[in-house]
Amino acid sequence: MSGKMMLFSGTSHPQLAKEIAELLGTELGEVTIEKFANNEIYVRFLDSVRGAELFLIQSLCGDVNESLMELLIMIDAAKRASAESICVVIPHFAYARQDKKSAAREPISARLVADLLTVAGANRIITMDLHQGQIQGFFDMPVNHLTALGVLADYFAGLNLEDPVVVSPDVGRAKVCKKLADMLDVPLAIMHKGRPEHNVAEITSVIGDVDGKICIVTDDMIDTAGTITAGAKALMDKGAKAIYLGATHAVLSPPARERIRDSVVVDCVVTNTIAIPEDRTCDKLTILSVAPMFAAAIKNVYNDGSVSALFDPDFEF
Repeated sequence: MSGKMMLFSGTSHPQLAKEIAELLGTELGEVTIEKFANNEIYVRFLDSVRGAELFLIQSLCGDVNESLMELLIMIDAAKRASAESICVVIPHFAYARQDKKSAAREPISARLVADLLTVAGANRIITMDLHQGQIQGFFDMPVNHLTALGVLADYFAGLNLEDPVVVSPDVGRAKVCKKLADMLDVPLAIMHKGRPEHNVAEITSVIGDVDGKICIVTDDMIDTAGTITAGAKALMDKGAKAIYLGATHAVLSPPARERIRDSVVVDCVVTNTIAIPEDRTCDKLTILSVAPMFAAAIKNVYNDGSVSALFDPDFEF
């Protein structure tokens, strides 16, 4: 890229943005983000961005609608200020679960968000562990889709667990969980679940041997924690020795904290793609940083390097 690299952060997760900037040896640019009395959002870049290669870091978390609107306005402001290119770094991509029509007269909201980002003026997206990888196809621009599987694998490998097995929480997640199982060189088991209504799941069966084993259950996100804690109990009922949870995105909508705290789970391992308030944490929650991976991706994009090189097991962040 020909222009100067500049990083700016929205208000949804400034801690992660600051950590990324520090790893890149730079500072976040100055930007004013305010609200008018009627809650309209105002954005103004205080640093000149003319001809610059911008990386706007905004995780769609907390009030996701406010975070999204803030990001769209930041993109528009940057475009009108003559930025050379605008790469949007979205650690957690909201609305990703609404990626298809499951019933009549439903929206495909993930596609709508993709369209909004495109029309606003984004030139590239860097995100992590989309609910479905096919969402990349909703964009008519490059999408660098990172994964936290390596971060989770390094953590679990460091625990030196005795006789572990990776467990997929459902059939749809089995392919991703198989990658984690291969990283750890352990077998795979699969739970089968049904969803009678939103945020409610029922575990009906377990495919694979979990008797006497330490189970590592992984998913792309933990929202209310109802599904994954119910799955943990089902695995214990099937004879599992202990349960560890792993997820990229810690949404942790109430009552997730209480469900995790009171569950049979030994350790719930998540990443910091989402800002986690103190009142949503508990002693069983372990938070890993994905800032090194995002910093490396930004560096490689800016230098026209390979982003896929980040997925090499020997790559050092």
